[in-house]
Amino acid sequence: MTEVQIEIIGLIAAVLTTSSFMPQVYKIWKLKSSDGVSLSMYLFMFTGVVMWFFYGILIESIAVISANLVAGVLQLIIIYFKLKLK
Repeated sequence: MTEVQIEIIGLIAAVLTTSSFMPQVYKIWKLKSSDGVSLSMYLFMFTGVVMWFFYGILIESIAVISANLVAGVLQLIIIYFKLKLK
């Protein structure tokens, strides 16, 4: 496999895993309620995503960088609403 093919696989995986946060963001936004959302889980996850983002920069992987940038933004939105709607 070429490096481009490997990066494409990474980008597809990034889109699939990162988009998994979108239903939670939409549900919180639509219902204006964050009941049942674990703040500590999202804080831990966000910390991990930030670490993965920097790792992606270090290895110069567009897939790792982009996936974790988008996931981090979505998680920050969830954290924001969890704190705001308390």
